[in-house]
Amino acid sequence: MWNRSFLLLHGVENRRPAGHWQHELAMGLRERGEQVFYPQLPDTDRPTLAAWTEAIRAELALMRGEKVVVCHSLACAAWMHVAATDPAAADRVLLVSPPGPAAFEWDVIAGFTTVGLDLAEVRLAKGQARLACTDNDPYCAEGAAEHYGRPLGCDVDEIPGAGHIALDDGYGPWPSALDWCLDPETRLAPNR
Repeated sequence: MWNRSFLLLHGVENRRPAGHWQHELAMGLRERGEQVFYPQLPDTDRPTLAAWTEAIRAELALMRGEKVVVCHSLACAAWMHVAATDPAAADRVLLVSPPGPAAFEWDVIAGFTTVGLDLAEVRLAKGQARLACTDNDPYCAEGAAEHYGRPLGCDVDEIPGAGHIALDDGYGPWPSALDWCLDPETRLAPNR
């Protein structure tokens, strides 16, 4: 019987590469005996919101115990859409580097826009929701802490100078992400 399970959700054009912090997180959790779901979401180069939310809901149905969801990039937007219709879908959620409104001008991800969502009404999880973002994310020029953190009412950890918190930004193993998964009181810290 699992006491908790983790669902890791990646962004657009991400094929879950070895070395990326989410891949390392999945391995680290599994090494500790945790149940981890880390699916390849459909059509990663030209995703659709309907296909991604359907895949996410299918994964959620397999989870047991406390449901912990960790989203990166476009998966954050997909999760906001899931949560808007099912606020009890997860017990805890971590959003990392969600794309800002201007990013949705890219036709490939335009269907994921969060502009039509009343963020003040979206409840990301039954329990704790945390946002980890940076002050220089090229995909969220509007500033995720202000644009998402405040309206969603979630705890925010802003990491200075960390870009999109991706492999190219030096985020392979990210110890504080693993620490947060194991202890939700952990603050997300720079990967130094």
